[in-house]
Amino acid sequence: QLVESGGGLVQPGESLRLSCVGSGFTFGSYYMSWVREAPGKGLEWVSSIRHEGDKTFYADSVRGRFTISRDNAKKTVYLQMNSLRTEDTARYYCATLIGGNTTPQTLGLSPDSIRGQGTQVTVSS
Repeated sequence: QLVESGGGLVQPGESLRLSCVGSGFTFGSYYMSWVREAPGKGLEWVSSIRHEGDKTFYADSVRGRFTISRDNAKKTVYLQMNSLRTEDTARYYCATLIGGNTTPQTLGLSPDSIRGQGTQVTVSS
């Protein structure tokens, strides 16, 4: 199970920090990712982090503004979002894949991914 939190309504240029707590699986053994879904659009991969937290991956649209991190002792993955833009408005989901094959840049997009219920991020003036 994955449970996200930390979303909200912010103005352009502001920051938010999303959190996602995992349970029911060996959290520290799996890559984790964040994906998002904007109204009227499909799922978009945002960022992934290696299971040991030593390597991270970002979509071009968020690189330099978002930072993914994890605390395996707390079974938590984070997404620090700075310099938010209106186009970042979406529901954000953390995700992983247990079994199966994927890449860091597609983790969380496949139907067999495990995703939480999501947390809404709205960026508006």
